[in-house]
Amino acid sequence: MSTPLMTFPAPINNEDVYQPAEDTYLLLRAAQSEAWPADSVLEIGCGSGFISQELGAKVAFLLATDINPHAVRAARVRGIEVIRADLFRGIKGKFDLILFNAPYLPTEPKERTGQWIDYALDGGESGRQTVDRFLEDLAEHLRPGGRALLLISSLTGLAEVRRTAKAAGLNAEVVADEGCFFERLYVLRLGTIGSSF
Repeated sequence: MSTPLMTFPAPINNEDVYQPAEDTYLLLRAAQSEAWPADSVLEIGCGSGFISQELGAKVAFLLATDINPHAVRAARVRGIEVIRADLFRGIKGKFDLILFNAPYLPTEPKERTGQWIDYALDGGESGRQTVDRFLEDLAEHLRPGGRALLLISSLTGLAEVRRTAKAAGLNAEVVADEGCFFERLYVLRLGTIGSSF
């Protein structure tokens, strides 16, 4: 489901918007290395809009999405073209590059706050609930030769994510990683099996 673009900034509840952190910066660095000037880019789950803002001027086209209405407003304040959507729902186009800093933390029901910020953090009990949904629909939104960058954590289960990607007809290779507190962060480059990166 998407909402029309607003023409004025709205108040932002920052407590409900995921702010740039170590995972954001790691994905941004990988995206800056991966993106080409002619690319059409989709950022799913844009949060504050930081990555889209940094990358937007370097590519031909960039569209951002988030399910969180507070995040959508935050991105619009940054001047980003953004729509409210749940992953690929309502997205009909195909892209050269798709970015997603997924909610990757394994989360028990009692750990959920019931606030919008949960959508940025809550990966379900396995940490892969949203990641799996993303992987199921990714291939149909990639142009020929297109690729995606997906950020996950060692807590999400790297081997399990790779298996799900393969089952969805996708190659998955680690292109960046970084130790962070009690976990290791990974950026996976994904493309359809048989495509070359």
